[in-house]
Amino acid sequence: MLSVETRHAIHQDHAKTMGTDELRRHFHVGDLFREGEIRLVYTHYDRFVMGGAVPGAGTLVLDKVEETRTATFLERREMAIVNIGETGKVSAGTESWTLERGDVLYLGMGTGAVSFSGAGRFYITSAPAHRALPARLIRLTEANCVKLGAVETSNKRTINQFVHPLVMESCQLVLGYTTLEDGSVWNTMPAHVHDRRMEAYLYFDMSDEQRVLHLMGEPQETRHLVVANEEGALSPPWSIHSGAGTGSYTFIWAMAGDNVDYTDMDFVSMAEMK
Repeated sequence: MLSVETRHAIHQDHAKTMGTDELRRHFHVGDLFREGEIRLVYTHYDRFVMGGAVPGAGTLVLDKVEETRTATFLERREMAIVNIGETGKVSAGTESWTLERGDVLYLGMGTGAVSFSGAGRFYITSAPAHRALPARLIRLTEANCVKLGAVETSNKRTINQFVHPLVMESCQLVLGYTTLEDGSVWNTMPAHVHDRRMEAYLYFDMSDEQRVLHLMGEPQETRHLVVANEEGALSPPWSIHSGAGTGSYTFIWAMAGDNVDYTDMDFVSMAEMK
């Protein structure tokens, strides 16, 4: 029911030497959503965890995870869950929440065991926490909505910020998702880095044939990953994270690190990139 893969942090000099298979082994994240399973990737980038839970006809319980060496997974962690499937339910303690597609649930440190049921496809993100904060279910209508880009630059998009200081308080986790408008393909362009935080992407709402060319690496030493539906990418603090798709898509971004300041980033112009 539970599987955990550990990813160690990679220095940028090492990343420059990697071929396609090695880049994918360290930075590409796939096969998170298997029916009847919880699948986690435990990273050494700010101890961030990303994963998927697909309960199907049963119930899945996330409780003790050996990699954290704590009594329960959320003993010293916070979590944000995004439902990218049909209607599902998440329960913890004496509370239960019904998540429609696109809803985000925040669970604070010390919540205890978490149960997943229903037809949801639950994307899980988690980071270490230093204090307990109340659980909150955030609907799309409650997110902070930011419009960016333009049709002329092929990057007109809507950024919906959920676990974000303008919406709610968290310890270090920041999360939202971005949807490209019809005819726009570029996300996070111009690119940026933020040395104070890592970031993870999950791409979804794509057809089986579509792909996103996800750019990564140092601005002057870029690499790429070809990413399919419901697959993701880990972005170290030294790496850009940008991409272009062959069709419409949405991506969930989640960050952990020194601060929760969404604007704390160092932009990189296209003229600087190689």
